[in-house]
Amino acid sequence: MGAQRTTRPDAVYLLPLRWDHADDGELMRYLRRLAAWIDVLVVDGSPPYVFAQHRAAWGQLVTHLASRAPGPDENGKAVAVMEGLRASRAPLVVIADDDVRYDEAGLTRMLRLLEDADLVRPQNRFQPLPWHARWDTSRALVNRAAGGDYPGTLGVRRDALPHGYDTHVLFENLELMRTVRAGGGRETRAHDLFVARRPPTAGRFLSQRVRQAYDSQAQPVRLVAELALLPLIVGAARRPRRLVLLAAAALLTAACGRARAGGRREFGLSCVAFTPVWLVERAVCSWLAIGHLLAGGMPYSGARLRTAAHSERWIRAHVLARDGGRPARRGARPSARRPVAVRPPAH
Repeated sequence: MGAQRTTRPDAVYLLPLRWDHADDGELMRYLRRLAAWIDVLVVDGSPPYVFAQHRAAWGQLVTHLASRAPGPDENGKAVAVMEGLRASRAPLVVIADDDVRYDEAGLTRMLRLLEDADLVRPQNRFQPLPWHARWDTSRALVNRAAGGDYPGTLGVRRDALPHGYDTHVLFENLELMRTVRAGGGRETRAHDLFVARRPPTAGRFLSQRVRQAYDSQAQPVRLVAELALLPLIVGAARRPRRLVLLAAAALLTAACGRARAGGRREFGLSCVAFTPVWLVERAVCSWLAIGHLLAGGMPYSGARLRTAAHSERWIRAHVLARDGGRPARRGARPSARRPVAVRPPAH
């Protein structure tokens, strides 16, 4: 008797992309694995000569679409995601940056979680782990302790975004999450769903410090706390004991994030050790980000974006109210949906 055929998921993997150079083959190997598990849609905003090379390399593996050029105050990644959502009819969408690397078990679990949620927020972990990735991981551990990190990948039900989301923001993932929640959607924070992510180069990491600090302007309480860090550190510099206590508090917070939901297996103690360094970085970069705000916004991929992300109240008034003057999904019940078939992970 032959082996039973598994059912391909009614879902799509959406990859927004903009590269100034052609794929060196590593991404193609990943896309080849992905295409065996799920339909893949690449929305590519790369220059024409790079786009042509990608089309030649990936055309048989994925659906490869050109993204429209973003406006001067638009986020190119958000524009590409919106293009992809319009182009695909799959009810479940896994959105992932170009440095995210799912395995089959992780992707299968993501789709199963989406059976009972409108939005799934997993946890990224850098693989491999050079020094600057350990530094950035300390930030993720602090976020885990505070309620949840902001990964480079999300799972979303298409009907949770009936009008899409605003593309004129810097922190596009937070904008998407708030749009789903503003419409009554249910969010699952899958702290124990660890998805690999390739680290950037050290130079790119350093160039992102102020931009990441600018994101906090969408979270007023966090912003106030981060702005208070610099005067606190300067004031404590004359009393070493206070500096030690501040560093100890940072280390303890990151250690709590590491202990959450199996994190000890995924994050080494060396990542916790970088937390005081990250604290100093954020103390300085938060004020530099305020300077960018006063200058008109944060430069990002050729654009200048003033808004980090909108509040849920703003989203309800300006995005969700387009259909009949009220949000389209208030009070939605995910449990009433038909489950979506997924294939089990290979053994």
